[in-house]
Amino acid sequence: MPIKSKPATRPRKKARPDYRRKIGQPPGSLIHLGDIKTPSPAITLFEYDETGFKECRFGSVAESRNFEPEHRVLWLNVYGLQQPEVMSEIGRRFGLHPLTLEDILNTHQRPKLDDYGSYVFFVARAWRTAEDSGELVSDQVSVVLGERFVLSFQERPGGLFDPIRERLRQGSGLARERGPDYLAYSLLDAVVDRYFNVLESLGAQIDRLEDEIDQPRAAHLITAINRLKHDTRELRRTVWPLRDVITSLQRVDERFVKRSTDIYLRDVYDHIVQVVESLDSLRDAIGDLLDLHISLDSQRLNTEVRALTVVSMLFMPATLISGIFGMNFQIMPWLSLSNGFWLALGLMLGIASFMGLIFWRRQWLQST
Repeated sequence: MPIKSKPATRPRKKARPDYRRKIGQPPGSLIHLGDIKTPSPAITLFEYDETGFKECRFGSVAESRNFEPEHRVLWLNVYGLQQPEVMSEIGRRFGLHPLTLEDILNTHQRPKLDDYGSYVFFVARAWRTAEDSGELVSDQVSVVLGERFVLSFQERPGGLFDPIRERLRQGSGLARERGPDYLAYSLLDAVVDRYFNVLESLGAQIDRLEDEIDQPRAAHLITAINRLKHDTRELRRTVWPLRDVITSLQRVDERFVKRSTDIYLRDVYDHIVQVVESLDSLRDAIGDLLDLHISLDSQRLNTEVRALTVVSMLFMPATLISGIFGMNFQIMPWLSLSNGFWLALGLMLGIASFMGLIFWRRQWLQST
């Protein structure tokens, strides 16, 4: 059964933040730059330690103002970044610098890490494959790591951290036994693990295109190859800086990242290197696929041109003979013969047959 491919679409142009809104504003102004991907912000809070666990949800900032933590570690997650007043209240409650809040609201940040002394702030980018269109989509994930808390900010719900929440609820693994640094590592590890799903999806698309590339009239392939090339380039551009984020995390003060967590961070670093190497391999495969597509197109064009050339050469003697007999001379051979027309026609067919035999012996007709 032939493999049906999804209709190829042109690579969507990357959305650009409207920086004109920030022109003339003082540093640290809370202005959301990016697409609104969820109707309204949602705030969830997990607090836990070795002895207990508690989960809360807040529908507004006012509901969270009277909250008092009961356990050692606190994890606050926010979906939706379009309301600066929510970010302002969180910043006031946890003592965040205005520049940190500004970076969180700008959802086009490059992956990075900043050490503010009282906490560590880093940005990563989560990628996934859309189930409806098969396109790659990405969201910014911002994390603030303090001595007793972790704050995570996502553009929309996507189930990225659901396995971590489930482990906290069930008390499985090391999540409850360790501090906020282990939780921050778990969040970063979940982001990196998603990259392998994306790599698998890209690899499957390349395999599908390889199966279709030898089919005639596959004009959509060039668009699909260009889209894959664009997605691979964008993914690599956001994965590569994560190596520096991991390296910087291992060097921050031990108040935030215990030395016992370094071994887990090194594991994430190894995964990032593996993702980068896989992306390089996919990029080479896409380049080879594009070269093969161009070569096959050139071969098909040469074959069609050869076929047209053979047909033209077969009719060329007939054109020459008919042109000679069409000249306005009083005396020409066969004009006075009753079967002169049939002799000329037979001469044309004989020469064409003889040329066709020569082309066939040289295998020109077989290749067409």
